[in-house]
Amino acid sequence: MPAKETWRALYRHFRPHRGAVALGALLTLTGSMTALAQPLAAKALVDRLGGDDPIAGVLVLLGALVILGTAIESVGSYVLERTAESVVLAARRTLIGRLLRLRLTEVERTQPGDLMSRITSDTTLLRAVTTQSVVSAVSGGLTFLATIAMMGLMDPVLLGVTFGVIVLIGGAASLAMPKIAQATRRAQEAVGTISTALERAFGAFRTVKASGAERRETEAVQEAAREAWRHGVRSAKWQAVAGSSVGLAVQVSFLAVLGIGGARVASGAISVSTLVAFLLYLFYLTEPVARLVDAASQYQVGSAAIARIVQAERLETEETEEKGEMGEAGQTDAARTDGPASVTFEDVTFRYRDELPYVHHGVTFEVPGPGMTAFVGPSGAGKTTVFGLIERFYEATGGRILVDGRDVREWPLAELRATIGYVEQDAPVLAGTVRENLLFAAPDATDAEVREVLVRARLDGVIERLPEGLETVVGHRGSKLSGGERQRVAIARALLRKPRLLLLDEATSQLDAVNELALRDVVTEVSREVTVLVVAHRLSTVTLADRIVVMDAGKVRAVGTHAELVAADPLYGELAATQFLAASA
Repeated sequence: MPAKETWRALYRHFRPHRGAVALGALLTLTGSMTALAQPLAAKALVDRLGGDDPIAGVLVLLGALVILGTAIESVGSYVLERTAESVVLAARRTLIGRLLRLRLTEVERTQPGDLMSRITSDTTLLRAVTTQSVVSAVSGGLTFLATIAMMGLMDPVLLGVTFGVIVLIGGAASLAMPKIAQATRRAQEAVGTISTALERAFGAFRTVKASGAERRETEAVQEAAREAWRHGVRSAKWQAVAGSSVGLAVQVSFLAVLGIGGARVASGAISVSTLVAFLLYLFYLTEPVARLVDAASQYQVGSAAIARIVQAERLETEETEEKGEMGEAGQTDAARTDGPASVTFEDVTFRYRDELPYVHHGVTFEVPGPGMTAFVGPSGAGKTTVFGLIERFYEATGGRILVDGRDVREWPLAELRATIGYVEQDAPVLAGTVRENLLFAAPDATDAEVREVLVRARLDGVIERLPEGLETVVGHRGSKLSGGERQRVAIARALLRKPRLLLLDEATSQLDAVNELALRDVVTEVSREVTVLVVAHRLSTVTLADRIVVMDAGKVRAVGTHAELVAADPLYGELAATQFLAASA
């Protein structure tokens, strides 16, 4: 990323905390300036040692300067460290809020583990560059200039010797800076790979074990860890080169100043006290030079992290705050908040990305509410995609999708989704308790409403058997529940939302015959008051639908009842016959 863009992004994170950073920098600078008075006090002390003047006052002054300078710098350091943590917190909050609003297409293109590493490790590196690097550059630069000025007042000749050595060695050290940035960027990418590999393994932990793949997955994660180590060591090597150059420059300067300064003292050009003070300033010069080198190193490290954070910030998000507009039929946002919703697809086309083929080729159908509509067809026909387009997980490439006669693009997104209850094909259950999962989509539901939905979803008996009832922890992705229990939890969660439109994507596929029959009765009951859309492969579910939409190759072939379609549509007749055979086998 270009340096100008890096600085712009850096300032965006730095700006809200610039007051605290300025205070910390002022305190640090004050402490450093206090230290600059110490060589002058030491010079006065050396001058008095050769005469009869008392030295107690000078010693007290020298001690006070040391204590005061240390105290002020400690306070400044605390202010900066505290501000640095605030910068990291703000960056993480912003990034978390943004990543959780990403469009589904962006999440599908990016590895989740890599996104997580940007929130965790990359923002940690941001701390160094937004405070330490900036403040070290400012305070170190000012202290460096002040120290150089004082050394120039002491003896310009010795200053020239010192400056020449520092520039020579510092110029060589600057060659390490691009190496630090490159190694750090690759190390952070490797950390993202570690997170991705771990997320993949833990996301399918049973499959990993059942496949005997622990060793292969372990090797994959360890290889990513070794890659991060290699680049981390490379970055550390170049940082060590840059850092050690400071000590080398001071030591060489000390030897040069001691030799040339001793000759100047012998010639009477300067006094011994002046040489002592100059050497003290030379040692004090170590700190501001070290700060400048550290600032440059931290900037190289942080710039790599900033580039990855900026990449994450540029991912496309959903506009959750968009304002509602008037619908075609003249309804306002406040209108039609009760009763079943209607759904209409008008010549809808869709593909997931520009380089991929179309999934929908002019899909058209109309679903009035209430009632149950089933979507059937071969795998890949585009049935599940219908639900994704209604929820606006994806945007239609062409045509219109209407809910209550109003284009879904005109709905405020939060209002649209509040209208819908959605049960995904794999019925995900989140880590936490059963109660937390049930209330996930309806956090304000009462205990009475929870009990009612448990009975409707045939979960009451399951809850009674659990050791802690609703407070039972379900494990990672509901691993402590059976597949059928996870589906019932997902269905209960959707019903608790009290939707006007209920989308069920193979919601009973993992249920046994008894529970499937019970839940079919529940869905039938719900469909009297709510519009229910079902993607189904079981004929027992399809035959209960008020209408059936047959899809094939991204198009709607036919719409009708079971009896009508068996007689009129060969594909549906074939699907129905196959399922009858499967049921009787």
